[in-house]
Amino acid sequence: MTSTNDIRRSFLDYFEKAGHARVASAPLVPHNDPTLMFVNAGMVPFKNVFTGLETRPYVTATSSQKCVRAGGKHNDLDNVGYTARHHTFFEMLGNFSFGQYFKEQAIAHAWTLLTKEWGLDPNRLTITVYHTDDEAAQLWKRIAGLPDSRIIRIATKDNFWAMGDDGPSGPCSEIFYDHGDHIPGGPPGSPDEDGDRFVEIWNLVFMQYEQVGGEIVSDLPKPSIDTGMGLERIAAVMQGVHDNYDTDIFKALIAESEALTKTRAEGDRKASHRVIADHLRAAGFLVADGVLPANEGRGYVVRRIMRRAMRHAHLLGAADPLMHRLVPALVAEMGGAYPDLVRAQPLIEATLAQEEVQFRRTLANGLRLLDDATGKMFTGDTLPGATAFKLYDTFGFPYDLTEDALRARGLAVDRAGFDAAMAEQKAAARAAWKGSGDRASDDLWFDLVEEHGPTEFTGYAGHDGEGIVLALVKDGARVDSVVEGEKGQLILNQTPFYGESGGQIGDAGQLSSINGLEAIVEDVSKPLGKLHLLSICVKKGKIALGDTLHQSVDVERRAQVRANHSATHLLHAALRRRLGGHVTQKGSLVAADRLRFDYSHPTALTPADIAAIEAEVNAHIRHNQPVSTRLMTPDDAIAAGAMALFGEKYGDEVRVLSMGLPSPLAGEGDSRSERGEGSSSYSVELCGGTHVTALGDIALFKIVAESAVSSGIRRIEALTGEAARLWLTDRDARLREAAATLKASPDEVPARLAVLMENSKRLERELADAKKALAMGGGSAQAEAAGPEQVAGYPFLGQVVDGLDPKALRSEVDAMRARLGAPGIAALIATNDGRASVAVGVSEGLPVSAVDLVKAAVAALGGQGGGGRPDMAQGGGPDGAKAPEALAAIKDALAKVAV
Repeated sequence: MTSTNDIRRSFLDYFEKAGHARVASAPLVPHNDPTLMFVNAGMVPFKNVFTGLETRPYVTATSSQKCVRAGGKHNDLDNVGYTARHHTFFEMLGNFSFGQYFKEQAIAHAWTLLTKEWGLDPNRLTITVYHTDDEAAQLWKRIAGLPDSRIIRIATKDNFWAMGDDGPSGPCSEIFYDHGDHIPGGPPGSPDEDGDRFVEIWNLVFMQYEQVGGEIVSDLPKPSIDTGMGLERIAAVMQGVHDNYDTDIFKALIAESEALTKTRAEGDRKASHRVIADHLRAAGFLVADGVLPANEGRGYVVRRIMRRAMRHAHLLGAADPLMHRLVPALVAEMGGAYPDLVRAQPLIEATLAQEEVQFRRTLANGLRLLDDATGKMFTGDTLPGATAFKLYDTFGFPYDLTEDALRARGLAVDRAGFDAAMAEQKAAARAAWKGSGDRASDDLWFDLVEEHGPTEFTGYAGHDGEGIVLALVKDGARVDSVVEGEKGQLILNQTPFYGESGGQIGDAGQLSSINGLEAIVEDVSKPLGKLHLLSICVKKGKIALGDTLHQSVDVERRAQVRANHSATHLLHAALRRRLGGHVTQKGSLVAADRLRFDYSHPTALTPADIAAIEAEVNAHIRHNQPVSTRLMTPDDAIAAGAMALFGEKYGDEVRVLSMGLPSPLAGEGDSRSERGEGSSSYSVELCGGTHVTALGDIALFKIVAESAVSSGIRRIEALTGEAARLWLTDRDARLREAAATLKASPDEVPARLAVLMENSKRLERELADAKKALAMGGGSAQAEAAGPEQVAGYPFLGQVVDGLDPKALRSEVDAMRARLGAPGIAALIATNDGRASVAVGVSEGLPVSAVDLVKAAVAALGGQGGGGRPDMAQGGGPDGAKAPEALAAIKDALAKVAV
């Protein structure tokens, strides 16, 4: 049997030998298309190459691209587990030509690989072409020797591809494999084409037309090829099975799921095991590419995927969290082809474990309520949408899980009603997907890159230099000049100004020229990751195209930024050493006055963690080792131990920053061996930012805040250098001020404060007791001397006091009731700051309710309500001056009750 890994390798080897550049899979989060949630086809990473907005150092390519279809219009989630070929995560094998070859070579490559290299039976292959594509039909006939009966012309858009209403388009030619007449279904184009006998395994797209507004307007100057073959489908063919879930990788994952749940993938449980295997792959690769569970956007989709699998683990009877225990099997099957999966394994396991623990609580509550709601329903009935929405909105039970849970019972869900309920409660609606969050590609910047090439950055070596103005932009349009008093943007052929990227803010500074120009550089951005776009304000003179300008970076500001950026690298290393190798950077801000660092970790840092991390970072700063930089390929850098950000797009050459000595400097054990790292430096990372030349330039590092950003993501805020010193000086000044007030030394402040706090609590207690005694003293003595009065035949002891804490009313009423010596009623009204509070106690067994008596008193005090138990009730009112009237009202109410 040919393994899936062998098939992937064989495909890439074939096209690499045929002159194609082997291109690694892009991250699942697209960087060149903000309309997509995830990469969903093999051509997505090459989209701008096909449109001409981007050029690469090769004209043909081959790849095995990771893809996810689980959100937006490309959503196969609900079908996964119940069909033979639906997946959330899949791999798309492809070969691409960017104007180098066209139909004949593409068809020849496909036929050669399938029938000669892989040995598929030509008699099982059927081809479709677009109905007007005579050229493709003739080529298939000549190259493959296929009869007309197995070259089927399709007149629908199934065989015509377009990138959109505007852009490249062209006919397709799909290759179908016949699994045999023992499986129902007919060839494409037949009435039975929806059957499973004939399965599409490869689609060849012939890009040859330019579309505008959905209409073909011209031929493309460079016709191109884009092909896509689902690895899972071709693996099923080559392994002699009809079902993708019977291929080796899925069989291995399902076998592990069976072993851990002690259930067989048979009968009703078959779909559950398939869902778990598929969703494990999707969740694992998405987390590896930096997508973590959240309540919106991509994070919500990965959460849905995870929770759907966890729901099926629950159906299989898994008593404990299951998904994270399957990750080693996933890594064993696919880690060889995708090393980032290996590197992310600890984070994947921790994320899945945490998510499943949380979800199991939601699941238990939701299923119980769902059972209650559907207890009297029968097969074919529909759960009202409002009920489904209540489960979602009130109890956190997602709609898709409601639908999935009811499907097995033959029940439907009123989706329209659910959507209507969702619309009615806009506050609970999730925000619509806004795209990837990256800067949208703009034709203006692509034009400038094509015209002038990337900006050469000279800022690693210095802070100033000369540059020629290549382009000027004002209000989003290109202009020839920007004059005094105006703002604009400019691009030079070279610049020492760093453009904002990788969390580091853009530089600021000045521009000048021999013509007397004076301009301020307020910020620098980096469109497309290639252009350094200086945002400027002209103070004197003007800037015109072709001018030579002298550029001066704000050196002090740059130095502060560099110190903060280098400190983030040391912080990252310290966090990994302290907390474990699962810690990875999830965002950062490197500014002149502070740094912010987001990282993956499920719990807050303890004070001991913060102290240890600070000590280790500062130890490396004191040791003042030089910071070294090397230029390497990304693969070589990672092989050398460099940390790379999952999902980050790197060029052909990267800067590798090495900092600090490898051995611990702050008394901590060396955990590099536990992380599987063997670098010769403390921190080794891929980074294009600016950094200190020696760690001593950072001077000092101080963590000032640690908090949660989202589920599984923590944030550290810190200061370096002078900012850290001033922060500590300010705290020291406050401590000394406090010590002077306490007439103690700074060292004695904690102990002195502890004594003062204890004394304060004691005095507060004594004061409260004294106030109560004062408030109750005179009235209590008079009441005791007079004894209880008889009201409507009941012993009654009533009193009005001033200044008694309302919290003490109930205990005092209990004491008064005890002094009655027999069953009776006690009432106490306390006045404070013009208001009054009242409490009434009634001995057990008397046919009188304390609540009724309190309500009468509250009404007399100008208030409303009052409540409690029949034996003890309390209330209050705004008019304390009417306390005597309130006491009288209690007596009147008691008399009426007696009557």
